[in-house]
Amino acid sequence: MTTASHWQQRVGNQRDWVWRGWQTRYTYIRPTQNYQKKTPLILLHGFGASIGHWRHNIGVLGEHHTVYALDMLGFGASEKPGANYAIQLWVEQVYDFWKAFIRQPVILVGNSNGSLISLVAAAAHPDMVKGLVMMSLPDPSLEQEAIPPFLQPLVLTIKNLVASPLLLKPLFLLIRQPNFLRRWAGLAYSNPEAITDELIEILAEPPQDKGSTRAFSALFKASIGKDFSPSVKAILPTLQIPMLLIWGDKDKFVPPALAHRFTQYNPNLQLLSLEGVGHCPHDESPELVNQVILDWVDRCLN
Repeated sequence: MTTASHWQQRVGNQRDWVWRGWQTRYTYIRPTQNYQKKTPLILLHGFGASIGHWRHNIGVLGEHHTVYALDMLGFGASEKPGANYAIQLWVEQVYDFWKAFIRQPVILVGNSNGSLISLVAAAAHPDMVKGLVMMSLPDPSLEQEAIPPFLQPLVLTIKNLVASPLLLKPLFLLIRQPNFLRRWAGLAYSNPEAITDELIEILAEPPQDKGSTRAFSALFKASIGKDFSPSVKAILPTLQIPMLLIWGDKDKFVPPALAHRFTQYNPNLQLLSLEGVGHCPHDESPELVNQVILDWVDRCLN
């Protein structure tokens, strides 16, 4: 992988788009020829990430398909308001973007929270989605089920205490520091060599933006609510489109055991387990993941 040029130069043509009065950032890249015959891709980043997290993927995938990537509201170079954040809000952002700029069926490619957004979008807007590539798919409802009933009130109390303004602001000031982000990346990535200064720059810059503290508070409070995310278990069986689930067997954030559980919910879901890879396969093993995506799309959807 090359890091000769700054990552901003490797993520396509960045533009701003005003959505519901908020400034949001997107990028795109097109092949030099025959792109009209290929299905477009939309790349959706995970929690705390941004367009830059796809810097090793956009150019390669863009040699064969028109590729778009979005900064979700509250992240990256998009505005960071104190909005009522939820998976459904980001789904609506993606769908409105699709209606404004694409208007033909696409393949959604997501990592972590982005894979959950992709899944919900496919169920809510079947006219938009032709196929799904999901990496490290979380299911907050299953995590809730794993907590014994007698402990759930205690867990909720602790979450509400942490969500108080007195604790959230100093917590955010801590976690946005590059040294903290480097330690966090050490948990997310299995290969230490993938944790570059460039990656830390991508993660550390957006939390310095105006409104980022307010957005973090709103995001944290929303994420502990019961309406933040629908259930993967409930949605997966309803989909009839081709789906690829990519999971690193060293994922410490979302248990790899969930991947095999998810395959039981839908026969259209193909699982690929990557040995020695953590929570962000597209960034930790981009050459392999890029080729896997291109081959799968050609085989199943073009």
